[in-house]
Amino acid sequence: MQIRNSKFDNPGVVTGRLLPRVVREIRNSGLKAGFTIAEVLIVLAITGILLTAVAVAFNASIINYRQNEQMFKTINSARQALTRITSQLRTGDSVDPNAPNNECSFLAADGSDITYQYRNADNKLYLITNGKEYVLCENVTSMSFIKTPILTPNGWDCKSVQISMTVQSGDLQRTISAAAVIRRNLN
Repeated sequence: MQIRNSKFDNPGVVTGRLLPRVVREIRNSGLKAGFTIAEVLIVLAITGILLTAVAVAFNASIINYRQNEQMFKTINSARQALTRITSQLRTGDSVDPNAPNNECSFLAADGSDITYQYRNADNKLYLITNGKEYVLCENVTSMSFIKTPILTPNGWDCKSVQISMTVQSGDLQRTISAAAVIRRNLN
């Protein structure tokens, strides 16, 4: 049995068992298969808005990651500098109690003269030894060496030194602190 539907088929084309029942019912009901242009445009607009939101969130996370990474490097550099200063102070000798608060001068255990100096003009911490200057830490916005003086048989010296350093990376600032007791002056 062959069915011919001249309303939807081309004249001369015979359909029947080859045409599934569902497709025949859709054709006969007058419904059109597919999307209208308005529906496609609405879907594209919503998809574009969602993709833009995802892109903005992804970009913000990348920026945040870079800022955190840079702050980590800055703080790590400052901690290494503080560790070096405190270890040398603990084993050092004759800390100058009259040095300005941005400077700490002392004799190291090996007898060499060491000075740690913060310079506000270029925001750097310097190590000065044997007449040479080395940059120990950059991005330092403030630094202080608070010395606790003590009277020894050889004159005034320091019992301890408290160190406070503020570093900056971008808009973020962090302050780290350390203290060192000069072991030779514990008596």
